[in-house]
Amino acid sequence: MKKNIFLFLIAFTAQNFFSQEITFQKIYTGYYYGKNIAGIKSLNNGETYATIEPTGIAKYDYKTSTKSGNIADGNFESYEFSKDEAKILLQKESEQIYRHSFLGKFDVKDLKSGKTIQINNGNFIQEPSFSPNGTKVAFIMDNNLYYQDLNSEKITQITKDGSKNKILNGLADWVYEEEFGHAKQYEWDAAGNAIVFVKSDETEVPEMYIPIYGKQLYPSEMRYKYPKAGEKNSKVSAYLYQLDSQKTMMVNLGEFKNYYIPSVIRTAKADEIILITSLRTQNASDVLKVNTKTGIAKKLFTETDEKWIDTDNVTMEFLDDNSFIWGAERDGNRHLYWYNEDGSLKKQITKGDWEVTDYYGYNPKTEEVFIQTTEKGSINKVVSKVSLKTGKSQLLSKSEGNNSGDFSKNYNYFIETSSSAKMPYVYTLKDENGKTLKELRNNDEALKKIKADGFVEKEFFTIPNSVGDQMNAWIIKPKNFDKNKKYPVFMYQYSGPGSQTVANSWDYGNTVWFNMLAQKGYVIVCVDGRGTGYKGTKYKKSTYMNLGKYEIEDQITAAKWLGNQSYVDKSRIGIFGWSFGGYMASLAMTKGADVFKAGIAVAPVTNWRYYDSVYTERFLRTPQENPAGYDTNSPTEFAKMMKGNFLLIHGTADDNVHFQNSMEFSEALIQANKQFEFMAYPDKNHGIYGGFTRPQLYQKMTDFILEKL
Repeated sequence: MKKNIFLFLIAFTAQNFFSQEITFQKIYTGYYYGKNIAGIKSLNNGETYATIEPTGIAKYDYKTSTKSGNIADGNFESYEFSKDEAKILLQKESEQIYRHSFLGKFDVKDLKSGKTIQINNGNFIQEPSFSPNGTKVAFIMDNNLYYQDLNSEKITQITKDGSKNKILNGLADWVYEEEFGHAKQYEWDAAGNAIVFVKSDETEVPEMYIPIYGKQLYPSEMRYKYPKAGEKNSKVSAYLYQLDSQKTMMVNLGEFKNYYIPSVIRTAKADEIILITSLRTQNASDVLKVNTKTGIAKKLFTETDEKWIDTDNVTMEFLDDNSFIWGAERDGNRHLYWYNEDGSLKKQITKGDWEVTDYYGYNPKTEEVFIQTTEKGSINKVVSKVSLKTGKSQLLSKSEGNNSGDFSKNYNYFIETSSSAKMPYVYTLKDENGKTLKELRNNDEALKKIKADGFVEKEFFTIPNSVGDQMNAWIIKPKNFDKNKKYPVFMYQYSGPGSQTVANSWDYGNTVWFNMLAQKGYVIVCVDGRGTGYKGTKYKKSTYMNLGKYEIEDQITAAKWLGNQSYVDKSRIGIFGWSFGGYMASLAMTKGADVFKAGIAVAPVTNWRYYDSVYTERFLRTPQENPAGYDTNSPTEFAKMMKGNFLLIHGTADDNVHFQNSMEFSEALIQANKQFEFMAYPDKNHGIYGGFTRPQLYQKMTDFILEKL
């Protein structure tokens, strides 16, 4: 019997691999996977760089692009050099906690002596970082802050009140980590004599509990603090620890906007740290400078916006003279501004009807900043350099696609990582003027495989919405598309504030699956409506206080526009989304029930009252201030309008969008006497993966589409 099953699997695998079409077998065995270059970091000399390879941390020469050996031998997940590059911090293993946080085991290797020591005796820690002089490593264990002297190996405990679900020192709580984008909440000053850290008291934050089933007689529980919209958040405060005196003092923030402390940043000066603080409304942030000798905080300036500030997207880079570069959306697009050390504005660096999407650094010799922008169209991202004096810009990358740069410390070279909707990632070595020196790696083989199986490139176009905006869109048509036939349409979107799903970049994930659906006769379309990013703040912030209202109007408008095209069967339009996209798919099947025949909502928010405070209140304020903004855009309020075929999917251990959302929506649909399909994934989080989960999930969605659309 076992032999027969084995022979069947061999035959099944061979059949799937040799067929000239995209199959689940090929997608989930990595048949189309490409190659990358991991962990690129320039060394101080600007002429060599390091990468992560299976055998260790490798060293390469920019000029010749040849490998000169390993800096450290072994299998490492990440690394960090000390400022003088005399030592290297090596991450050997990890255990994920939430999206950004993890427990890790770390070693420090002295690159001169070759000696290796364990941090915290080889026990798990969080967020380690070198002191600027490279003699110490700070880290967090059990919510307390420590540092280890690398010469004596002595460990000093800075805080002692850390406690799970109560007090965190130097470490972000769940909502800070998820919405401000990082777990580390401390920083060394430039002299290495002091550490400024944030203490979060989450004692009064309501607790969320999630049953964990596993293979056990009685389920266990995961409990953590989760502030939902309008509820209590952690009480945050800032502290200064001075190493010489071993004294800790509170930084007085009473005069400033201090409800949130999203960022702690080192300046170029020996005895200063920047704290960025914010109102709960997130429409005003103070930029504060803390003197690490006295503990006194001084305000440099306040950033304000009539709607919100992206407190999760801070650009602040200090130059050698302690002037600094700051990113802001003041003129309708995200641009860079140059400030004096005292917080007075020197000038706006970049201008134009486009956005700065990333900041790479400043070359003091040429007085130029290196950035990524959308200056070649909102669906493209390019790399440029801009003169700090004249504002003159020079394009360094390809003018189309998604391009990013890893620059050498002397800015004589950079490694460009490029992709487009038709081309997987290519790694190219270029000089400071964008001249190609050598292609380091491409993914021609992966592209050849997927093209041989009938891959169809996305076509980009725009669709008008009801107020005259041209919404970015892409379409994937069946290989042998016939304009005289009528095709069913399957729409995909995310639609969340500042997001982008219509981008000229390579997307291995869903795009391959969409191509498989196209091979089965479906037209796949994606539309970025109001609220999405990279088209200016007016477009992005038009959904303020009414999250979901205009986004679903635009998806319905897009579906109706598609239905009027000669090649579309308007009676067979479906929609799919995950997380915010699942919220939108749920609204589409209720508010847009007369337009959409089928919908799939994965891990959806179904009422913003159930989601976290920082994200939700940024766009809606609190439920107490704006109850209509919460309830009138909730799918549960429109359950009685549900028509068509609806598949609801959620992981029971989702710590981000809680399973509660789908339970509440299910109950509303049940009480409205609506039939729908529901799939729960036991002990799976927001990503719904692990083992054979993803193939099973996507097979289920495929079967649903083939049957219902």
